[in-house]
Amino acid sequence: MAAYIGRRLRKGAATTAVAALAVAALSASQAPGAVVDDQGRQTAADSQSVPDATVDDSASATGNSPYHTDLPPLNSPNPSPNPSQSAVIGTPVSRGEAEAGIPATVLDAYKKAEAALGAAKPQCNLPWQLLAAIGKVESGQARGGQVDANGTTTSPILGPQLDGNGFALIRDTDNGVYDGNSSYDSAVGPMQFIPSTWAWAGRDGNGDGKADPNNIYDAALAAGHYLCRYGWDLSTQADLNRAILSYNNSTDYLNLVLSWLEYYRKGTHEIPDGTGTLPTGRSDDKTGTSTTPSPGTTTPSTGPSTPGTSTPTPPKPDKPTVPSPTPVPTPTDTVDHLEDAGTAKLTATAGDTFTKKISTRAETSAGKSVGKVRIRFTIVGDTDTTFTGGESVATVVTDSVGVAVAPTLKAGEKTGDFTVRAVVVGRTVGALDYAATVTARAADTLARTGTTALTCVAGGEFADQVEVKATYDGAVADGVAATATLITSATDATVNDKGPYFKDADGKTVRTLTGLETDANGLLKLPKLYADDTAGTFLLRVTTTGGATLTVELTVTAAPTSTESPTESATPTESASPSASASPSA
Repeated sequence: MAAYIGRRLRKGAATTAVAALAVAALSASQAPGAVVDDQGRQTAADSQSVPDATVDDSASATGNSPYHTDLPPLNSPNPSPNPSQSAVIGTPVSRGEAEAGIPATVLDAYKKAEAALGAAKPQCNLPWQLLAAIGKVESGQARGGQVDANGTTTSPILGPQLDGNGFALIRDTDNGVYDGNSSYDSAVGPMQFIPSTWAWAGRDGNGDGKADPNNIYDAALAAGHYLCRYGWDLSTQADLNRAILSYNNSTDYLNLVLSWLEYYRKGTHEIPDGTGTLPTGRSDDKTGTSTTPSPGTTTPSTGPSTPGTSTPTPPKPDKPTVPSPTPVPTPTDTVDHLEDAGTAKLTATAGDTFTKKISTRAETSAGKSVGKVRIRFTIVGDTDTTFTGGESVATVVTDSVGVAVAPTLKAGEKTGDFTVRAVVVGRTVGALDYAATVTARAADTLARTGTTALTCVAGGEFADQVEVKATYDGAVADGVAATATLITSATDATVNDKGPYFKDADGKTVRTLTGLETDANGLLKLPKLYADDTAGTFLLRVTTTGGATLTVELTVTAAPTSTESPTESATPTESASPSASASPSA
């Protein structure tokens, strides 16, 4: 699905033969077939690729548009080519040293996208070389690095209009905003996104506040997120194949991208912007025989002729007027409205997965279901809820009974109401809105984890901290908001101004704690408690979102009183003088 690059260059016959041999051999030895599941995704299968007629082109990033078919040189950037690849493809076509080079800005965009996906979706294991391989096949690395300092292409890169004339039929979905065509869509930019895919996959990769498909930083980041959706792990061959096929549903495309991926993994280097090698072949090139003579050539006569005489040319009959065929309406053209197909109430607790899915049916004006219609579901409102895979937009094709089932919703941490809007892609009919609600994490039961009595001497500190466990319907209630208050009495929940207290970060007395939250195990451990000089029995009440309440008794005993005796006189009492001896009687 490569862009038009000024003039269309065609391969020579020898190069075409080598490419055909390589793709045929690789197709036989490596690639799985591809089928489309009920979510519009491509999955691996034992059979060959399904015929184009059964594939929804709009379900791919590129709309299955044409792409560049140049093969990488067999002499890898490092002198260790894959022996099996060499044996299959044969003698390489020399294209010069620049084939291993990637323009500096383009290479930087691929590496930044890899780093961003490594942080956002580490389980995906996206290699930047995969983005480079797709960028090579789609646009020749942004037409050899024809980008400005911000990464925007010096002129738009557009694929052919997808009008069904040799290409997929995808009617306009963006009013010509990205591709300048208000009748049909075209693939746009260095990674060749069709507008309907860019509408949800587009990203701002260079931080300028907008998502531009003609900017290599934006396009590379968008391609990375696109390849990493559905929880795919690109370090496994099966998921790697699925991801590439979802970009363009062609076995030949899959093998071509895999061959460039292998080539770039063996080594590459940075070259100046604008000096990259332009591809010379496209998947929609029709080289070979033609029954139409070229201008300036003479068609030899096949009938007998008399030497020296010329055979008169019979007059050509007037060309009959052939009436233009009446356009056959597509399924999308017949859709009159959307109907809910039995969607239940959409409610989930913050952080949880919604247990119900959205089901929408496309119908004609007579109420007849319409299959093979693209329905786009968009999450609208101030919410961080997403579809599985982290996206806020998903496009699903209606099944044989006209029903499209949106991917599972995953609630974020923001609580409140939001809307999921369903629209028909490629046709203006009324949108169908679904109300959804995210409620706060809740607990219905609180219990202490310990049984030790909580006591303290007046003016001291409690030896044990209060720890509680929250549950909801018997299950651990994690992330639940809680409040702890030292209350006046069991019937008076006002804050007590005496008795035990907590300390804030500045060491000041506080008797109410807000903003508390249970951990992953539903546990909440309160800070250390202290006691003032008031003795008695006090109450600590812990409450959570959802109505769980626990009241804990705290006992403060009086400080011991002083037992020191009064000081006695230090002067010893003088002893009485001994009694005088009785006088001798006279």
